[in-house]
Amino acid sequence: MKTKMITKVVVALAVLAATGCAGGGPVGGADGKAGAATGTTTAYPFTLENCGTDVTYEAAPKKAVTLNQTAAEILIHLGVGDRIAGTGYEIEKPPAAIAEQYGKIPVLSAPGAEIKHEKLLEAQPDFVYGSFASMFTKEQSGDRKQLHDLGVPTYLTEFDCAYHESVAGADFTMLFEEYRRIGRIMGVPEAGEKLAAEQKAVVDKAVAGVKKRDTPLKVMWFYSTYEGTPWAAGPGGLPQHISELVGVENVFADARTKWAEVGWDEVAARNPDVIILADLNRGEPNDTAKEKIELLKKDPVTSKLAAVQGNRFVTLPGSHMDPSYGSASTVPALVDGLNALG
Repeated sequence: MKTKMITKVVVALAVLAATGCAGGGPVGGADGKAGAATGTTTAYPFTLENCGTDVTYEAAPKKAVTLNQTAAEILIHLGVGDRIAGTGYEIEKPPAAIAEQYGKIPVLSAPGAEIKHEKLLEAQPDFVYGSFASMFTKEQSGDRKQLHDLGVPTYLTEFDCAYHESVAGADFTMLFEEYRRIGRIMGVPEAGEKLAAEQKAVVDKAVAGVKKRDTPLKVMWFYSTYEGTPWAAGPGGLPQHISELVGVENVFADARTKWAEVGWDEVAARNPDVIILADLNRGEPNDTAKEKIELLKKDPVTSKLAAVQGNRFVTLPGSHMDPSYGSASTVPALVDGLNALG
């Protein structure tokens, strides 16, 4: 029953697009597969290659579902938060600037959990946007082919086409292009361009304020622990790119994945000068920055590190370490923190 209903919704939207009545704002006419975004309009239908899959967008989504919090926040900052029919996988409190609007979005999953396929279909989405490949699986929200077969287009961030794998060329240019693409999909290409320009300015200004050092600081990006094992940023993700931008050395830049399980002995052996802490409030063990500091100070190995004994920590929101609206603000926060440490 739910499958038939969701197909009818998408067919109806396609009809509206063909008559020029669908979308959030002016919508241009269709121009075959290519489509185009000109000025403040998007021409539908158009097709994008996304993570190796061609996806056709027939009309501006009116009932988007975001599989995780950061995807929802991007839509809100594009000015289309009122078109989010549901979201999931919340890992921290939303920023105060958007808390009221975010609070109006139906939450389709348990705290810190993924949206399940059946629950997703109940929301009758006409577009699904997610930031993690692990969410687009049959065990979770449904794989992308399943959703496309139902007539529901999707978008998966190019930073995570394959779960946790390092991504060649992962940088802010890729993130800003995602803003443009999502803006185009949602029928607000001008908003995508504006957001990209604003965020680029934030990054550029911060990089200009980096304190010059004769020897680069060595840093560890400490995200979380799983069954007592720490997870740290490796290559092929935004933390590695940000490290290069601000002139520091990521001590796990040689890991096999962009987020890697590492050992405490290995952390000690690499002896970072500064530990960058992800502050999370999912409720998992050692999620908050405070808990991480307590863990590092109690552990018999890490407690001997000069960075730990000297409280050489920089705390950042955990979600900002993944592709998100907050990623750009990570740069000035990190630069300020590093500069303050001398």
